Amino acid sequence: MTVTASQVFADRIGRIEVSATMAVAAEAAKLRAQGANLVDFGAGEPHFATPRHIKDAAIAAIDANFTRYTVVAGIPDLRRAIVERHACDFGSDYSVDEAIFTTGGKQALFNAIQILVDHGDEVILPVPYWVSFKDIIQYAGGTVLYLETSEGENFRIRPEAIEAAITPRTKAIILNSPSNPAGSVVSAADLERIVSLAHKRNIFLLLDECYVYLNYAGKPVSGGSFPWAKEHVVILGSLSKTYAMTGWRAGYALASKAVVANLSKLQSQSTSNASSVVQKAAIAALSGPQQCVSEFRAEFLSLRDHMLARLNEIPGVTCTKPEGAFYVYPNIGAYLGKGGVRTATELATRLLHEAHVVTVPGEAFGTGEHIRLSYPVTKENIDEGTRRMKDFLLALT
Repeated sequence: MTVTASQVFADRIGRIEVSATMAVAAEAAKLRAQGANLVDFGAGEPHFATPRHIKDAAIAAIDANFTRYTVVAGIPDLRRAIVERHACDFGSDYSVDEAIFTTGGKQALFNAIQILVDHGDEVILPVPYWVSFKDIIQYAGGTVLYLETSEGENFRIRPEAIEAAITPRTKAIILNSPSNPAGSVVSAADLERIVSLAHKRNIFLLLDECYVYLNYAGKPVSGGSFPWAKEHVVILGSLSKTYAMTGWRAGYALASKAVVANLSKLQSQSTSNASSVVQKAAIAALSGPQQCVSEFRAEFLSLRDHMLARLNEIPGVTCTKPEGAFYVYPNIGAYLGKGGVRTATELATRLLHEAHVVTVPGEAFGTGEHIRLSYPVTKENIDEGTRRMKDFLLALT
């Protein structure tokens, strides 16, 4: 008797898909192993090396044999460093017991949704969205309420649109600002209105602040800046982009004591503590010199402008101006239906295999006429990659 997958595996695994960005990276790795010369706009990570003082802290931890288990939520010195850095930069007011260190920002997000969202709960999610939001909500049994935004308004998330989307079953709202993939930013005024709205309605506001320091539209703003709403605000942070530490898997959450206690409970039954060595490196990152943060930001801004200039040279391609993060999200709709290309996924696949340019299709982010390009590469790579894209697209016509 043949046993089908549906008879073997739990229903919840069928609610999710493989991360689109990870799938693109895997396919690119195969081609690279075969000798293909790729221009990689797919990876969402800085191209800088981790700063020396952070690496030295990790080496010192290993030499000191700081390699055993720690408390699940992270050592007190690290949680103190998290709350002090956040307080210094954003005026927040969290205690050590209101912070937890996680194995990357994605674990903080995953755990937060698992402890807050139950079957039938609705979660408001603006479009375009980071690829994992939808799947993690569905894995928890929640229902995604997609909130459409306008490309003509730079994908701005409006408080009144969120308010109109709320139903009696709304349990949470997810905001990612600056956003992946479009680089849109929620203004300080709009953020305060959204925080107030969620707080008054007893709705949790999950704020993915992975790119909070890469805000080109003004002074970075955090939902933690409104301590009167702490009961309903969950800050999901990461050291990955801020300090070029993607592979270190260093993330955190800031929230009320009750939320953090439950995050810790869940983490105790999954990964337990994050790497002890990474915890020491994270202290160095958060408490040490912050010059690298401003230097990285300045370089990303320069690369953004260079990428936009090159994209503007491709006929038919339009692109909003990202206000943060390090992605561009060009609209390639003018080329769909040409040369046998029907969808953004097909276009991205052919760009990879024929032009050897790595991109991520917009369907992964909830839109059908875009591709995402990550620009933390050299300007020479931007020039070469966009040249290949232009040649490929024009050949479709």
